[in-house]
Amino acid sequence: MSLPHLNDSLAPTSVTLENVRKTFARYPALNGVSLDIAPGELIALLGPSGSGKTTLLRIIAGLEFPDDGRVSFGDQEVTFAHAAQRGVGFVFQQYALFKHMTVAKNITFGLDVKSGKDKPTAAARKARCEELLDLVELSGLGGRFPSQLSGGQRQRVALARALAVSPRILLLDEPFGALDATVRKTLRRELRRLHDATGLTTVFVTHDQEEALDLADRVALLNAGRIEQVGTPQQILDHPASAFVAGFVGEANALKGATLGGVFALGAAKLAAQGVADGVATAFIRPEQFTLADAGEDGLAIRLDRATQRGPLLWLEGATPDGQPVEAAVLAEGAGPLRVGATIQLSVRSARVFGAADPDLGIPMRGAR
Repeated sequence: MSLPHLNDSLAPTSVTLENVRKTFARYPALNGVSLDIAPGELIALLGPSGSGKTTLLRIIAGLEFPDDGRVSFGDQEVTFAHAAQRGVGFVFQQYALFKHMTVAKNITFGLDVKSGKDKPTAAARKARCEELLDLVELSGLGGRFPSQLSGGQRQRVALARALAVSPRILLLDEPFGALDATVRKTLRRELRRLHDATGLTTVFVTHDQEEALDLADRVALLNAGRIEQVGTPQQILDHPASAFVAGFVGEANALKGATLGGVFALGAAKLAAQGVADGVATAFIRPEQFTLADAGEDGLAIRLDRATQRGPLLWLEGATPDGQPVEAAVLAEGAGPLRVGATIQLSVRSARVFGAADPDLGIPMRGAR
């Protein structure tokens, strides 16, 4: 028996979640989550700790079962199918490699334990291992043990092991969380390359928004067991569906003010707020959406506490007259001398305004991560 090569893999499989609910000891981990994942898509489940993203991944994997709802792979319902029946590859944050086995034996473990006609020949298993070692750029290291590898190399072995059994879907739970920042960035690029090479439907969990926005075709942002928004990274950044999304994704100043007649007032600054009810509201303004106001222009007045040049940008930190902190990134060229302690005027190019009816979900006032 021979295994399909990576470029001869099965057609990508869609994943459909319908009104999935899960409770642990009366704690609602998932509250009616519905999500369609397209065949061959790389989608990130992003959210803070406790948002339900890992529970959702484990339900897709068959490591947990929902209390209610349906899970389907393509046109096949798998809601209560066990993990071994689903044909998924799973990569854990801590690698979960067998320390007493060589790299090669770790990679082929899922093939070695098959029995009967399902078990590939020794030659086929060896060929698959060599193919995967080449794919994850670890050629020649099959004879080493996990302890002889770096953290990044061990994670590559974990990826190769997950791919060895020709999964229908690849699932990754915080795959780079145990690695340092430099290695994480390198492996992010590698994961995208592997995804493009295999064409597998891929779902990965992360709390790192930079990772999600850099890697994914689409991002599903979870909070308190619900999906707040699903969209491309650019859609999530430019068109947040709620105050939570606006504050959680990207760096944003969350400034309190009031709306009246579709206009948000923040001191002398006036911002469009169509569709926002009159009353208390919050404007989310990214640092790069500020510019220095022209002479005589009504803008947002801030007391300048610090000015730091970072390349072509001048990073300004200060506070409004009522004490709300503000960070702005403006072009250094033409900014002129700015004196710490002075009051400066900022113009706002664009902002997202949400009224008080959009619940306050504990969003940081600035620099939301």
